[in-house]
Amino acid sequence: MNTPKEFYKEQIALHNISLKKVKKQLALSSTIRLFVFLAIVSIVYFGYPNGQIIIGSIVLGIIAFIFLVTRHTDLTYSKNKFEKLIQINQLELDVFEDKIANLATGKEFIDTTHPYSHDIDLFGERSFFQYGNRTTTLAGKSKLAAILAENSIKNIESKQEAIQNLSKLPKWRQEFSAIASLSNVTVSVSTIQNWLQNYTSFVPKIMKVLPAIVSGISLVMLTLLFLDVITFQLFLFWSFIGLIITGTQLKKINALYNNAGKVKDTFEQYYKLVDKIENTNFDASLLKEKQQLVISEREKASQTLKQFARILSAFDQRNNMMFGVLANGLMLWDILQSYRIEQWIAKNHDKVTQWFAVIAFFDAYNSLGNFAFNHPDYVYPTITSGRITLKAEQLGHPMLTTHKRVDNNITINKEQFFIITGANMAGKSTFLRTVALQIVMSNIGLPVCAAACEYRPIKLISSMRTSDSLSDDASYFFSELTQLKKIVDKLDQDEYFIILDEILKGTNSKDKAAGSRKFVEKLVAAKATGIIATHDLSLCEIASDLSQVKNRFFDAQIVNDELYFDYKFKDGVCQNMNASFLLKKMGIVDS
Repeated sequence: MNTPKEFYKEQIALHNISLKKVKKQLALSSTIRLFVFLAIVSIVYFGYPNGQIIIGSIVLGIIAFIFLVTRHTDLTYSKNKFEKLIQINQLELDVFEDKIANLATGKEFIDTTHPYSHDIDLFGERSFFQYGNRTTTLAGKSKLAAILAENSIKNIESKQEAIQNLSKLPKWRQEFSAIASLSNVTVSVSTIQNWLQNYTSFVPKIMKVLPAIVSGISLVMLTLLFLDVITFQLFLFWSFIGLIITGTQLKKINALYNNAGKVKDTFEQYYKLVDKIENTNFDASLLKEKQQLVISEREKASQTLKQFARILSAFDQRNNMMFGVLANGLMLWDILQSYRIEQWIAKNHDKVTQWFAVIAFFDAYNSLGNFAFNHPDYVYPTITSGRITLKAEQLGHPMLTTHKRVDNNITINKEQFFIITGANMAGKSTFLRTVALQIVMSNIGLPVCAAACEYRPIKLISSMRTSDSLSDDASYFFSELTQLKKIVDKLDQDEYFIILDEILKGTNSKDKAAGSRKFVEKLVAAKATGIIATHDLSLCEIASDLSQVKNRFFDAQIVNDELYFDYKFKDGVCQNMNASFLLKKMGIVDS
């Protein structure tokens, strides 16, 4: 099998070939359109004053021109899609080079009160979200953020199966993303849902048949004009009647058009995405379950959404002044489209929420499938229910490149607590975030950066990054105490894996040591599982009194008068600290 990098390079080459071909077709299409236009003008010019020749050539010309414009639009769409597919594949190659600046950071999802997301850089610059997010809809982006922050341990194996399934469909995922990217959607799903749910009809019942009657009479009048039975002035008078009828509803029509214009791109995008979902054979039960939500109706959801997109597109034609005048005068166009919109809303507004949720789900899971595809050497944790909470071989941080990353083994049992000591910069905090990310990724269903992994599902809570809250008039120390109180309260409700980094930093050393010991004792008494990193070696003494507590450390050594770290996770208590050495090395102190 090709590596992900080779796959992306091959796709770029193939799409470039297709792009060149469609560009040639577009150039030919433009030439043909120009030729048809000139032909119509010539026939009208040389046929004057024969009204039949003029009207006939104009009607046939319009039909031919509509066909050519439609074909040209389709070719333009294909060109844009190939360009987008090339961009998608190039982006993946850029990410492999650690170029992620063009990816959304998800900073809007940063929540300092969340049980773990702020501590492990789940959102924001250089975050896991930025690294893994490939969503292309606003709803999908929010759904992915919700999945990462959910802290749920339900149905992990089902999630794994779904992600594995999508990871094997890279072309399908890219098509889905390209289609979604080609629509300029700026309105949130919730805004659309509120509009549909709260819409009030205004079109009178008589307008159900009146546009058809007016259109029929207009066709007769046009035929009579062509046959020179009636004068052009009479035909013009008839069209004014249609404009007057439309004018009676103009204010309400304009208000509807304003709202319809905002959602048009969304429905244009979503019907194509639902069509991709409906016409794919998925293997994973979770994907099939979601798929059924859009194909269980008598009419496929894609066809229903497409119908609405076409109505909105037809309504948008009123923007063309010439078409708007003719269509409203001869067919009551605006009233007809307003009626069609109202009928669609009345029939389908309750279904839209479910359909939109399915699209958001697949958009979010595409990102997860893409992550799994990009890391074929990662492993899906084996889900267990025994005493071992986490047993991982060669566990590494997924955001670190292979040549920089140092992997470690870890085995931690249920109701066991590790105290990790180590010198500054020895790797304690990175290791804590590695373990935390492994838990989050496992709960989501993602493969993890390890050679092998056994995992008993458990929720995560942490206290690693606490800050002052000036707006709440809260000191750093009080903020930290608040977070520790949340942890204790959570343990009364459920089982959590607890990760702590240098707690009680806002008090003196003696008070910190005593308080940290009491807090660890509290956690052990609550049968908690977790890890705490500390510089306080006295805290390690608790392992002599409590069998549940184990000491681990990261070492630092001075080799050839230089500080050296091996970043390896070891049994025992760290004896080598580096503050004094660094002060001397940097010339801050003499000895």
